[in-house]
Amino acid sequence: MSSTHKKVIVRKVDRDSVQGYLPPTNFISDGKLELINTAGTGVRIELGDIKGVFFVREFSDSEALLRKTFTSRPRVEGLWVRLRFRDGETLEGLMPNDLTQITPEGVFVNPPDTRSNTQRIFVPRTALVELTVLAVIGGQGRRRKHPEDSRQVPMFTE
Repeated sequence: MSSTHKKVIVRKVDRDSVQGYLPPTNFISDGKLELINTAGTGVRIELGDIKGVFFVREFSDSEALLRKTFTSRPRVEGLWVRLRFRDGETLEGLMPNDLTQITPEGVFVNPPDTRSNTQRIFVPRTALVELTVLAVIGGQGRRRKHPEDSRQVPMFTE
């Protein structure tokens, strides 16, 4: 297996899951996910049947997230989002604040616990009911300085 292929666990809407390998990008073709399963066979799965594609460190560990929300405000730059799935489950994560990273098929989210087995999640748009941006993290140096109002009386100056 090529080192460029990533280990994934595809979690389906019906709670079934499939383990396999994906390239880091361009793994969707004609509305289907193209995956090489652990037996080495090519598998195509409809995006409508997928709840999430979990990019994992190891197959042996579960892809189920122990922490689905952040305990405090994230420190990493990006968009802090809350995803609400069709089955009612909610998940928070970080997305890149870059429009070129958002695909028409779905979104990539980094989970709250970066030390868990799950490193990254691809969530198809068809699996979501709602995506809410909770905060924009970072970019503090880009704030515009507002011009001073000449009507304001100066205070505490010498």
